[in-house]
Amino acid sequence: MSGRIVYLDSSAIVKRYVQEPGSREVRELYLKAYSGELVLSFSLWNVGEVLSVFDRARRLGRLGGEAYSAARRRFLLETRRMSRLGSLILVPVRARLLAECWRLVEKYHIYEADALQITSARWVEAKTFLTGDGRLRDVALEEGFEAQLLG
Repeated sequence: MSGRIVYLDSSAIVKRYVQEPGSREVRELYLKAYSGELVLSFSLWNVGEVLSVFDRARRLGRLGGEAYSAARRRFLLETRRMSRLGSLILVPVRARLLAECWRLVEKYHIYEADALQITSARWVEAKTFLTGDGRLRDVALEEGFEAQLLG
């Protein structure tokens, strides 16, 4: 896997589809990916997490019905399109990756889903890790990534 790979966790992905602090930076990354300057990556696990965030925002009244449908539709369509174009690497959830993330769970006392993000970023040889979670950013830094906190 060549070129600059930027790994996005779920909180970073959501910023693409719901306007919040950090959305501008994520939009710029997507534009760079479309132009071939870099490749984005996230785990298939993130697809479910992002859909869950959208659904929760709808249930809590933070996203109206139309906004929810639009965000969900845009996310799924764009993910498929970018994957086909090669501007997005979707990391499969494999037993080997899950087993590797257990070391991070115990070492940093983090959730398995967060540890899977670090393990997935390593699997695609990402240089940069983006998140909206300060603790996860700190772990990514400890694990040798250039990590950025969004928002």
